Amino acid sequence: SLNARALAAWETNAANWDVAITQHGNKYWKRLQEPSLSRLLGARLASSSSSSSQSGSGSDGGDSGGKGCRALDLATGNGLCARWLLAKGAGFVLATDATAEMLRIARGYHDRASAERGAGGEGEGGEAKMRFRRVDVTSEADLAALAAEEGRFDVVLMNMALMDVTDLDPLARALPGLLADGGVFAATLLHPMFFTSGAASILNVRHDPVSGRRVVVRSKLVTEYMSVAPAMDFAVPGQPEKQAGLVMDAMEELAFTEADAEDRIESSANFTQLPTILSFRMRM
Repeated sequence: SLNARALAAWETNAANWDVAITQHGNKYWKRLQEPSLSRLLGARLASSSSSSSQSGSGSDGGDSGGKGCRALDLATGNGLCARWLLAKGAGFVLATDATAEMLRIARGYHDRASAERGAGGEGEGGEAKMRFRRVDVTSEADLAALAAEEGRFDVVLMNMALMDVTDLDPLARALPGLLADGGVFAATLLHPMFFTSGAASILNVRHDPVSGRRVVVRSKLVTEYMSVAPAMDFAVPGQPEKQAGLVMDAMEELAFTEADAEDRIESSANFTQLPTILSFRMRM
């Protein structure tokens, strides 16, 4: 299935993803995501009491001890947002991901930080302030068990992962049962218009005869938005790929020339600056 392929890819690329994002986040986190999440969630995370202790079926967690809000981090990755939630004042954080390797990395960061603090990552009374759980947000069974066993949360966060989820319906149906009274769900994702619609980046470079300077105009060409098909992509440029023992030693991009021009204006033969065919050679 598409979901199984997606999760397998994240399992394979987890370590490389962690290197790229880093323990403390990359420029997208520091300049865009974190400031926005601080505006959206900061006041709630700093609140002194949790409404979730009075709501929800199953366990209310008991982990926050009534101090600070209870937060759920979905698709935690290397745990960046889970650690951020604690740092911003959450009384308890449950960090979840569908891939075991991501959880291993996230747990490692948390355990090392707890050891350095000498507090074991515990709150008042010795209860754990962060726990980890494997949850596939496309699985109704996983989400039902999560709600039944962990109770409700004041904050549910999903940072930069919605666009990678193959089916959002199970999560949408589960959220009402995961949120405490007054609880909120916050998410960030690549902009669906400009980054995941197959949009083309356009650079227009010209010389300004008045100022004598080069002028660069950047734009995007969007031809599809409402019905973009799922696609496989890389997570980090230059990421390692499973090898089959072959190496590419030649590649060519093949385009028509003016001599091939056809009468039909829409013919691909008339797009002489855009390659029509790519050829390559591989060797042992």
